[in-house]
Amino acid sequence: MIFVHLGAGAGDLDERANYKCGFTEFIKKNNKSGDKIFILEANPKNVPYLKECYKDFLNANIYNLGISINNENNLNFYYTDDDAPHYQVCSSKIDHLKKHYPNSTIKKFEIPSLSINDFLEKKVNYNIIDFLSIDLEGIDYDTLMSIDMNKFDIKNISIEFIHLSPLEKKRMIKHLNNNGYSYAGYGYDHNDFDFLFVKKNILFNRFLSKFLWMIGNKYIKFFNLLITR
Repeated sequence: MIFVHLGAGAGDLDERANYKCGFTEFIKKNNKSGDKIFILEANPKNVPYLKECYKDFLNANIYNLGISINNENNLNFYYTDDDAPHYQVCSSKIDHLKKHYPNSTIKKFEIPSLSINDFLEKKVNYNIIDFLSIDLEGIDYDTLMSIDMNKFDIKNISIEFIHLSPLEKKRMIKHLNNNGYSYAGYGYDHNDFDFLFVKKNILFNRFLSKFLWMIGNKYIKFFNLLITR
């Protein structure tokens, strides 16, 4: 199996997250000999933690890169020391950081970047991906909508939804439905901040998901009780 984690933070070594990371835990529990793990994290301060996190997994590949929406070779990322030590909302969108820390001093660093399709083609180098998790602090929607679905066969997509507008949710769900995906409830995030879409034709879920964008985030758990598993 192929696991791809975009925006891994410090993995399961982030004390502010009580040393939990849903997708990291999912990978460690489910990966087997012969599987491949691809981890992307933009913040260089988190890379040593990720190396420690995956020190016993020789099949893990860790990349200190940004994902570019506009094909830049380098990106500025913004952060504040008030978000230390793992800078959970470090982002290539300064407005995303300001939303969380409006009164903080903002700093930045520059880092090499790739488009999502170039990353999947050049670094992952597998057309079939079993599990993809997207947590890219402000560019989740743009990243997902940029994936070449004709080129990459992704079986399960978990994407953070808490920063998406209702219109972005509506357009994303329609896009995924049109590409063969069905909504499957919460994704792999341990805080239930992710939606999960599976590449299956579950007609009832597809019908229900057309109304998902109207549901407030705190009511999604009740909506998910209607979903066919």
